[in-house]
Amino acid sequence: MARMTPREIIAEAWAITRREASMRRWGCTSAFFELLLSIKLISYQIYFLYEYFWGTGGAGFFDIEIVIYESMPHWFFWTFLIVLGVLFIIEFFFPHMALGAIIGLAAKSHMGEPVKGGMVLALYNFFAVFTIHEIFVLGSLSTSITLTSVIMRYIEGNAKGFIIGLLWLVWALSNVLRFFFSFAEEAVVIDKVGMFEALGRSFKLIISYLGHIMFLLLLLFVISLRIILNVAIIVVIPGLVIGIVLLLGTFLSTLLTWIIGGIVGIALTLVASYFFAYLHVFKQTVWTITYLELRKHKDLDVIG
Repeated sequence: MARMTPREIIAEAWAITRREASMRRWGCTSAFFELLLSIKLISYQIYFLYEYFWGTGGAGFFDIEIVIYESMPHWFFWTFLIVLGVLFIIEFFFPHMALGAIIGLAAKSHMGEPVKGGMVLALYNFFAVFTIHEIFVLGSLSTSITLTSVIMRYIEGNAKGFIIGLLWLVWALSNVLRFFFSFAEEAVVIDKVGMFEALGRSFKLIISYLGHIMFLLLLLFVISLRIILNVAIIVVIPGLVIGIVLLLGTFLSTLLTWIIGGIVGIALTLVASYFFAYLHVFKQTVWTITYLELRKHKDLDVIG
C-alpha cells in the first residue's frame, strides 16, 4: 500500500488547517492560554533575575501581589487574585483538552468524516493526553527556566551548579524522548489505546520508518521556528505592557494605568494567538496524517 509522500502530507495538512475553522478555534484558544501562562512565568523570572543580580537579591514569590495589595483598592486586589487563580487552572488544563480535539478533528477531516464532536474528543481523551504530557513536563522551556530560577534563589553552595546542570540535562533527554513518543497522543485519540501501549506504538513507528519519513526534519524546523517566535512574543509583550504602564502612569491614576495595561496585554496576546493557531494546528495535523498513513502498514517486527 503506497504511502503519501512528505510533500502530499504537508500539502494536505495545510489544506485542512485552512479549511477547518473549528480546528483553528481550538488552536487559537489553546495558544492564547499557553502564551498567557508562559508570559506570566517568564515575566516573574525576569523580575526575579533583576532582583537577584541588580536589586536586593531577596525577591520573593509574592512580591508583585504585595505591591498590588499595598497600592490598589482591596476590591481590585481580590479580583486580580481570583482571576489569576482561575486563569492558572484553565491555562494548565485547557491545552491538553484542545490537543485531543485537534487530533480527532484532523483525523476526521482527512478521512472524509464530518468534522464535529470537538468537545467530546477533548473531554474523553483529556486524562490520557494530560498524563503523557506530564511525563515530559521537564521538557518545557518555561518550566525549566522557572525551576532554574528557584534553584538559584533558594539553594546555596556548590550543589547549585550541579543541580542546574542536571536539570538541563533532563530537559534535553526529555525532548529527545518526546520526539520518539510523538505519535502517542494520536494513538490514544484515534485508536483508543492505553497510555503505555500508545507510547510503545509511537516508539515503534518512529524507529521503523525513520528513514522513510524525512519530512520530520521539516517538522523539527517548524517546531524550532515556533519556539523562537514564542520566546520573542513572551519577551516582547511584557516589555510593551510595561512601557505603556510607565507612560500612562505619568498622567493617569495607578488603578486606571493597571487596567489599561492589562487590557492591552490581553489584546496583544490574542493577536499573537491567532497567528500561532495556524502553526499549531498545521504541525499537529501533519503528525496526525502521518500516523494515519503509517498505521495502514504491517509492523516491521511482524513476520508472515
